[in-house]
Amino acid sequence: MRQQRITIIGLGLIGGSLGLALKAAFKDEILITGFDKEETSMRQAVACGAIDKFSLDLAQVVSTAEVVYLCTPVLQIEPMVKQILPFLKQGTIITDVGSTKRYIGEMLEKLLPEGITYIGGHPMTGREQSGILAADKALFRNKWYIVILNKKVSEQAIDEVCRLAKATGAMVTVMDAVIHDRCAAVISHVPHVTAAAMVNLLELYPEKEESLKLAAGGFRDTTRIASSNADMWADICMTNPEAIADSLRNLQGLLSEMIEAMEHGDRQFIHDFFAAAKNKRDRLLPAVTN
Repeated sequence: MRQQRITIIGLGLIGGSLGLALKAAFKDEILITGFDKEETSMRQAVACGAIDKFSLDLAQVVSTAEVVYLCTPVLQIEPMVKQILPFLKQGTIITDVGSTKRYIGEMLEKLLPEGITYIGGHPMTGREQSGILAADKALFRNKWYIVILNKKVSEQAIDEVCRLAKATGAMVTVMDAVIHDRCAAVISHVPHVTAAAMVNLLELYPEKEESLKLAAGGFRDTTRIASSNADMWADICMTNPEAIADSLRNLQGLLSEMIEAMEHGDRQFIHDFFAAAKNKRDRLLPAVTN
């Protein structure tokens, strides 16, 4: 039986979960080789079944791979591609799981030679825990997996990335990189920045400890994602700055309107603000949860 050879570079939450999901779907039909900067993570990935084997030698990791998944923070992708490029065979597909797509696509388009294909990907999933020990084969199930439209590559290559994504249990859609980055800024990037700001807000007040004692579900739920990996989110903000900054300015405008309404005692505006948000979220919720 011929095994499809897949490589996963970066064995954290997403890379580890990807390996578990693909092995659960294809079992011995695929052979997954892993690489991570931490040897402990590679050994744990083998132990939990996320990869079949690993190597400290990048040439051995990628030389026979048909598909290479880059699951590192975004700003580590270019240096890693430069390292593995001499060892890739013709026809290899490189894909990634980064939360920003335009930056990576433009960067790799300049770097990759003919015969090596890059197709961007972004599974819209995650959790506040990081690392291989947090990996879960069900992490992608019923979550959107974005595959980036690239007219310069074959439909066959895009179909292959979509096929593998669907095997994880994800819902797959194809999208333009610019549109993806704008959408991700609003629904993912800005909420993470806002959650971190809310936690940091406590530092501005002498009653921080008392506030934490009183913190109930609302604060904990709203700020849960502030526990996410700082390196990953620094890279996201550095590689999607225009869309994130634009969305933050719009959020700033909405908050300024609320501040003005409260300072002027405009209860009707405040009521309408909350009522409009409730109505919109109640209409959106079925689409989000189904």
